[in-house]
Amino acid sequence: MQKFDPATAIQRLDGRDANRGVNPAICDSATFTFPEAHLMTETFHGETEGYFLYSRHWNPSNLALCQALAAMEGTEAAWVTGSGLAAITCALIHEVKSGDHIIASMTTYGGTFAFMANYMGKFGVETTFVNFQDLDAVRKAVAEHPNTKVLYTETMNNPLLRIANIPELSKIAHGIGAKLIVDNTFTPMIFSPYRMGADVVVYSMTKFINGKNDCVAGAICGSGEYINSLIDVNTGTCMLLGPVLDPMRSSSILKNLHTLHIRMQKHSENAMYLAKRFKEVGFKYNYPGLPEHPDHELFNSMMNPGYGYGGMISIDMETADAASRIMEIMQKKGVGYLAVSLGYFKTLFSNSGKSTSSEVPEDLQREMGMSEGLIRFSMGLDNDIEATFQLIKEAVDESRR
Repeated sequence: MQKFDPATAIQRLDGRDANRGVNPAICDSATFTFPEAHLMTETFHGETEGYFLYSRHWNPSNLALCQALAAMEGTEAAWVTGSGLAAITCALIHEVKSGDHIIASMTTYGGTFAFMANYMGKFGVETTFVNFQDLDAVRKAVAEHPNTKVLYTETMNNPLLRIANIPELSKIAHGIGAKLIVDNTFTPMIFSPYRMGADVVVYSMTKFINGKNDCVAGAICGSGEYINSLIDVNTGTCMLLGPVLDPMRSSSILKNLHTLHIRMQKHSENAMYLAKRFKEVGFKYNYPGLPEHPDHELFNSMMNPGYGYGGMISIDMETADAASRIMEIMQKKGVGYLAVSLGYFKTLFSNSGKSTSSEVPEDLQREMGMSEGLIRFSMGLDNDIEATFQLIKEAVDESRR
């Protein structure tokens, strides 16, 4: 596969509009005019370019962000939504009907798990959850469910930080005419799933892409044909369910997107530093950037060079009570915030089994290998990461007294 640099792809876009401002003008119009009546009809049918119908369909601000996201992903097109879960659920709903089947990684974000396990069944769509690190188990599930239409995974899964083999999963999906949908929220720019064979890439842009925790947003990236099908006025899931992102937020995210490469490098640098220090002091840590991680070589084989191994890292404190004590002390010491979510400029930490993965039943948490004492860190942009490490170590030591 030809070398690809997502940051350069974004940089080479000319995002100026007719007013020639260096940032595209923010469009706050809900509806748009046409110079001739036939152009409105043709736009309803998807037969024009450069015309906008209604902001639930397209608007200039969202289009500018989508063009940048498509450049970053190496896809033909993208579409933006009002939340990450809106992107995930719309991408899934669009591919299935009653009687169809989904095969998904058992280790996935709790909200996504709940949607597939608890909600889709109401419409006659069942999901089988499989250990996606075991490709034979995925093949077995596919053989047992010939009505499978979607394989769903996260590139780096939440919260165990295992890496999905996108090229091999793509072969399995395409072998039965199914689509591979990949959530790349943890690893923007680091991985380019579409270029490795995924059909659709989804994001919670709330996280690293925006980086400020000041909005909720999502994205769906894929072929031009696929995105057009999502927003078809008669059958498009996004057009008919209406999860569009506000154009004011689109404009803000677009500006933040241009610093994503710098932020990902720093998030990764800080997480790598902590991983090495955790190893030195004997903490039970998990980070894919070090050779002892089971997917380290797989990561190396798929990554875009220059962005590191990501800003997510975890330590295992064995029990939920121990994790809670440590997190409370860390927050008091100024390590960061005891909060869900990730990708913020300050460090965030949470006990996954009691928060972002709480929708996953405890027996399945144990089956996937999730400790009840797992603390997941989203590393911030700390300037003095050694000082941060010392505060974390102090918090762990204090919690044990």
